[in-house]
Amino acid sequence: MPVKHDDTRPRLVTHLPAFAWGLGGVAVFLGQGITRLAGRSLEAIDAGLTTTQWIAMILWIAFMAHAEGLRGFHRRFSPRVVARAIALGEHATPLRIALAPAFCMSYFHATRRGLVVAWSVSLGIIGLVMVVSQLSQPWRGIVDAGVVVGLAIGEVSLLWYALRALRGQRPPMDPNLPEEDRDPSDARVTAASGGSS
Repeated sequence: MPVKHDDTRPRLVTHLPAFAWGLGGVAVFLGQGITRLAGRSLEAIDAGLTTTQWIAMILWIAFMAHAEGLRGFHRRFSPRVVARAIALGEHATPLRIALAPAFCMSYFHATRRGLVVAWSVSLGIIGLVMVVSQLSQPWRGIVDAGVVVGLAIGEVSLLWYALRALRGQRPPMDPNLPEEDRDPSDARVTAASGGSS
């Protein structure tokens, strides 16, 4: 079933191939994490968990669903990525289109704060992956199960905001573009979302 555009709203997605490549690349990146970590989680479950370990897993999954999935992905990461995918069509260059997934994740051509946050979060995740990889099973699988749930919520959230954008609904997040590329409507979104963090 084709996605219908809401004719009462201006068309937001002006460069559909760049929009699709940017969001598709981010979705594949998240999907690879889900696939890789889900196997370790299933290993831990297949090996058998004690009652304490089951309780730990359930509590950890609930925490990660809220902290990573809802607060991290649904309220910040996913709307920002979609906002940047929209902005990519408005400020396209060959380099930005070629590196669209990295552009959408704010790794370049973003505000100073956006760059610091994107790179700091990525380096922090790499550090956590290195620490968690030292855990033995089943604890490694328990930690990975929570991360899988958070990433899965992120995938669904990314799709949700992408479909809304295709219907003409702007994500509730500023795209973190440098001052020279800011659109006046971005300020309205920033104010509505409570800031650009």
